[in-house]
Amino acid sequence: MPKTALLSLKGEKIKDIKLNDDVWGITPNDQVIYEHINLTMANARQGSHKVKTRSEVSGGGRKPWRQKGTGNARQGSTRAPHWVGGGVVFGPSSDRNYTKKMNKKERRLALKSALTYKAKANEIVAIEKFDAETNKTKDMLKLLDGLKLSGKLLIVTTELTENAILATRNIDSIKLILANEINTYDVLYCDKLVITEDALKYVEEVLK
Repeated sequence: MPKTALLSLKGEKIKDIKLNDDVWGITPNDQVIYEHINLTMANARQGSHKVKTRSEVSGGGRKPWRQKGTGNARQGSTRAPHWVGGGVVFGPSSDRNYTKKMNKKERRLALKSALTYKAKANEIVAIEKFDAETNKTKDMLKLLDGLKLSGKLLIVTTELTENAILATRNIDSIKLILANEINTYDVLYCDKLVITEDALKYVEEVLK
């Protein structure tokens, strides 16, 4: 059973806590992880791209010249795709839906696989709680320095205080989420997973 140290906000070790093997110690499934990441990125697409076809481009109501006698190739409209300013053939349309679906069991397996990789790489930092005494960004940076944390951080907690939100929102390398919002993409994208004791228990209770 994997273990991790529980730290205070000052970086002092409080105790060792055991991690549930059913969540943090499974055999990772790379294929399910790939499919879930693909789903996450596809569902994030707006799908608002659009070009006009020849039926939507304005103009072209008459033949540019008569059918015969000019020496030019015959043309029916200036809105044809091969004309400058004409319509686009097979271009992107806003009618396309990029949304993908995935079974609940596969989603859970992907998340547990991602958490297992983090546990094996010792990239989990468990803290007693996460709060900020002030809403100042510089104070939050000092707190992170005390915990010896750097790089891209995913901070998972069960309660979001106003000070914590305001102190972290201007730091690009930090993402602060609730325990019920944890997902495969964010877990794999971060360098360190910083999770409070309550959030860790919540995640284990939901996923085991």
